Amino acid sequence: MAILHHYAFCPHSRFVRLTMGEMGLEPEISEERPWAREEGFLRMNPSGTTPVFLENDIAIPGAGVIAEYLDETRGLGMNGRRLLPGDPAGRVEVRRLLEWFNSKFYDEVTGYLVTEKIIKRFSGEAPDAGAIRAARSNMRYHLRYIGFLCADRNWLAGDHMTYADLAAAAHLSCADYLGDVPWDEDELAKEWYARVKSRPAFRSLLADRVPGMTPPSHYADLDF
Repeated sequence: MAILHHYAFCPHSRFVRLTMGEMGLEPEISEERPWAREEGFLRMNPSGTTPVFLENDIAIPGAGVIAEYLDETRGLGMNGRRLLPGDPAGRVEVRRLLEWFNSKFYDEVTGYLVTEKIIKRFSGEAPDAGAIRAARSNMRYHLRYIGFLCADRNWLAGDHMTYADLAAAAHLSCADYLGDVPWDEDELAKEWYARVKSRPAFRSLLADRVPGMTPPSHYADLDF
């Protein structure tokens, strides 16, 4: 049986969960606490990071590697719903945006927010207020960039929804849970996110909760 090892508020894990939901895949889900550095998990992925997808005795680590694996093994069967385009230029643009959100956005925004507000809550460390302020400042720049992409495209990478949309939405969903997305600053970004959030694949993400931490009222509201 296929197993997805993930952490509910790891944005990279959320991206893979969204991808699998769009593909109609229902693997067994195993919750990991990356900060615990469990020996069994480290044997699958020595970096100790989530997600890891286990299928056919192959451990596939990391959001980007899993996305490529899923496209190679399932992409052609999705016909017009393929999440990585078939043409070279389209694939380059989707991969560029994947790198933007899973690396740049994570390094500048969600990595700080999740670490300082959630992970440190359970590891017993004090949050770094300066890191949180930096993340909130950086968020505005990234939100404007999403709005810029939406200004002349139906979806972030072009006419169809792709991995780029799922990655961006996965990261934003973590920040949105924490109340750190200034949606009133970019209406185009807000409208795009509402479209992605309304998809059936998003429902399990919206049901996730951090013990003792309640999300904003709009977090699971499909009308926004």
